[in-house]
Amino acid sequence: MPRASDLRRLLRAAARAREFAYAPYSRFAVGAAVLAGGRIHAACNVENGSFPLSVCAERNAVGMAVARGARRIDAVAVVGGTSRPASPCGGCRQVLAEFCDASAPVIYACPGGRPVSTTIGALLPDAFSGQDVKEVVAPSKGIRRQQGRSGRRPGKRRSEPPGPSSRSSGR
Repeated sequence: MPRASDLRRLLRAAARAREFAYAPYSRFAVGAAVLAGGRIHAACNVENGSFPLSVCAERNAVGMAVARGARRIDAVAVVGGTSRPASPCGGCRQVLAEFCDASAPVIYACPGGRPVSTTIGALLPDAFSGQDVKEVVAPSKGIRRQQGRSGRRPGKRRSEPPGPSSRSSGR
């Protein structure tokens, strides 16, 4: 469990990273820092003119930690917002849940504001996880594909409807 001094250092690192945010479109600068294996990994949000390609600070910080070999994150800090602190978005909560235990502390604050303390589990109860996507393995037949919602097996093609095809219509 991270100490209070670790969480304060993490929050300061997130505030420093926020200063480098690339947010020319929204002007919503965010910094995040994660604690993994005793090391702090901090990053900022990076926007793109094609807005869905923008990347949140939290996901950038997780990516930095993973690129340095981390597989578990012990704590998270986020600095963003103006009049009230901005908590991690839904997508970031899901990514954080991939690498954090439900009890991992999360603190978030706006610059100069009072931090809010919570946990990953409180931010994303009953998180979807890798356990939910593991394939079913049949003992003697290897990997078995799971049926999709339509009831069809993935990869199986539907037959063409009866009638002339566009190639034989003379067009």
